[in-house]
Amino acid sequence: MAKIALLPGDGIGPEIVAEAVKVLEAVAQVQDLSFTWETADMGGIAIDRHGTPLPEATLAVCRSAAGVLLGAVGGPKWDALPGDERPEAGLLGIRKGLGLYANLRPARIFGPLEAASTLKPEVVAGIDILVVRELTGGLYFGRPRFREVLPNGGMRAVDTLEYTTIEIERIARVAFKAARGRRGMVTSVDKANILESSRLWRETVTKVGEEFPDVELSHLFVDNCAMQLLRNPQQFDVILTTNMFGDILSDEVAMLTGSLGMLASASLGGEVGLYEPVHGSAPDIAGQGVANPLAAILSAAMLLAYSLDNPEGAALVERSVESVLAQGFRTRDIWQPEDRLVDTKTMGNLVVAAILGGGVYDRQNHSL
Repeated sequence: MAKIALLPGDGIGPEIVAEAVKVLEAVAQVQDLSFTWETADMGGIAIDRHGTPLPEATLAVCRSAAGVLLGAVGGPKWDALPGDERPEAGLLGIRKGLGLYANLRPARIFGPLEAASTLKPEVVAGIDILVVRELTGGLYFGRPRFREVLPNGGMRAVDTLEYTTIEIERIARVAFKAARGRRGMVTSVDKANILESSRLWRETVTKVGEEFPDVELSHLFVDNCAMQLLRNPQQFDVILTTNMFGDILSDEVAMLTGSLGMLASASLGGEVGLYEPVHGSAPDIAGQGVANPLAAILSAAMLLAYSLDNPEGAALVERSVESVLAQGFRTRDIWQPEDRLVDTKTMGNLVVAAILGGGVYDRQNHSL
């Protein structure tokens, strides 16, 4: 019996996590598995209830679980709080608290969604990119970090960008090992023409690459990478990059696939993996039943693969998602006039039905 920690969070988080739970329960039914669930507060809801975005009790729940499924955190209600008291501080805290230094963000375009991308179908066809983002170092964690008042009455703000050799080596090895199971190519992204931290990044990644002679390594500056993703995204296999660059580039990669609502992620490195959709809490549509749950559902598939060592279950979920999309069902963010518009719960139900049918949607028995 595997215990899964649920952190629904804020905004649309509770809605999409509920659909991911339904999908995992369907997989359990098909594979004769057993899950238990424990829900804890994180983000804005934790601030309201406990006065902190990441209570110690929440970390304890996560540490006792086989995997953690997170919805989303944040919203305008808490935007006026100091930076270290905002909901997003809980994300940084849980990554540090669980030792999660490697963020994997796979982006592959499902055939039925090639027309949903803002790029031409022939440009995005067959995209299968894995962004490997360093998660606990760099600009987001560097010190010192402060504001000060200048003599002229203005303000000065300081953030520190720093990396150590060990931090770079361990994330690089994650990327090279992942590439071995894919097309065998790593593109390391930095700004080595300007930043000293990026020069160390490039030198260290190059040295680690010597341990993997079967993997082709190339380097790109981050601005060129952003351009190349729009010009020819099919050239990329594994993109390895820093915390901040990975945060930005993975959102760009997500839009190549049609919507942020389609991109899952896994944060690994510690004893417990954390799985979450890349999109935010979307407070403007919270409670309306229109959010796309597929990124959360695909994050649950990653939980099956990485934390529960169940690649067959993960493949069943992915196959079921593609089957439902092939039937023309869409939530609002990926909908076009020729598609069949469905709400959040219906999309989850359709994926469940496909799982119970072996990953192929049964129009006769499960039609709307």
